[in-house]
Amino acid sequence: MATRQTRTLARFMMAPSVLLLLVWMIVPLAMTLWFSFQNYNLLNPANVSFDGLFNYRFFYTDPAFFQSIWNTLLIVVGVLAITVIGGIALALLLDQPMFGQGIVRILVISPFFVMPPVAALVWKNMIMHPGYGVFADIAKFFGRTPIDWFAQFPLLSIIIIVAWQWLPFATLILLTSLQSLDGEQKEAAEMDGAGFASRFIYLVLPHMARAITVVILIQTIFLLGVYAEILVTTNGGPGYASTNLPFLIYRTALLGYDVGGASAGGVIAVILANIVAFFLMRAVGKNLDR
Repeated sequence: MATRQTRTLARFMMAPSVLLLLVWMIVPLAMTLWFSFQNYNLLNPANVSFDGLFNYRFFYTDPAFFQSIWNTLLIVVGVLAITVIGGIALALLLDQPMFGQGIVRILVISPFFVMPPVAALVWKNMIMHPGYGVFADIAKFFGRTPIDWFAQFPLLSIIIIVAWQWLPFATLILLTSLQSLDGEQKEAAEMDGAGFASRFIYLVLPHMARAITVVILIQTIFLLGVYAEILVTTNGGPGYASTNLPFLIYRTALLGYDVGGASAGGVIAVILANIVAFFLMRAVGKNLDR
């Protein structure tokens, strides 16, 4: 067992990195909080004055505020539904013996390594473009009118692009969990006459429950900050149809030059993200205790 001197020495050695991490986190948060109470516009940076809760009231009464929160939730839920269901299906497929299994796994995982702006450009100009995209060519082949995805279904387009990026991550985690399932349990279930559906519902799915929870937790944290895909493809439009909370903050700060209002939006976003993280962590804790 560690002595008191050993524990004290360990804390002393860890202190510099912990303090550096705290400063790195607290200073930007404190500055954001301070600016959220200031009347600070980039067009007149010399005229900074205390404005109380005006920025919060202004951001709250912005017509795009509740629309952006709703869009953020739709993006998170939509991407999670696609990636979890699709990840389970791909994990079950990749778990089967096949020719070139290693190459297939690399191809399935590869979209995760594509940078978000690059992925958005590929989907915008090569796949979803209404004139010469892949989807347009398929529609013309069947005699249908091509769909202008980013004008008619902007939010759905964002969900599809982001889900394409995160599907490999979910597949990798779920496949690892699936391969950790004891083969003797599968054989015993087969010998007892359990079909594929019964084995999946009563054996495979409960075994993958923890991995599914981890996928949901990690992806939700990142999906709350989706930004690059919206900027590259729809720029938040048409109107506010594809504007989420991070993009609304960007629009307020760099297009409206309102640093105070954007800081207030940032504080609101941090509070909402922490509320979501709190409930997710509780769900994860209950799941891991089982």
